[in-house]
Amino acid sequence: QLQLMESGGGSVQSGGSLTLSCLYSENSYGNYCWGWFRQAPGKEREGVTSIDRHETPRYIDSVKGRFTISQDNAKNTLYLQMNSLKPEDTARYYCAATGDIRCSIESGIRPRVFGSWGQGTQVTVSS
Repeated sequence: QLQLMESGGGSVQSGGSLTLSCLYSENSYGNYCWGWFRQAPGKEREGVTSIDRHETPRYIDSVKGRFTISQDNAKNTLYLQMNSLKPEDTARYYCAATGDIRCSIESGIRPRVFGSWGQGTQVTVSS
């Protein structure tokens, strides 16, 4: 199973920025999509953004124009640049990967399609 580890979370005031990193194990063969998810207390895990092996990104409407997903395979790292943060962005953020092609062709960013997960990193945005 692919190993992933997130870092870069923390506390920031509304309007601030954070960059999250996800370091993954060397063997990434077979993975079709990589993604970032978040989960706040009392809420279901939500897909935020994903990128497929053709570098085609997807974003949920609430983060478009503010968040950017990118990947550096030479460094085995997935990134999430978050700008103009809002209190509603407060959640634990997880990176994930999948070899299921449905991640690219289905609508939405579905947690159930992703099989490899990190432990998460907390992001807290104060007003």
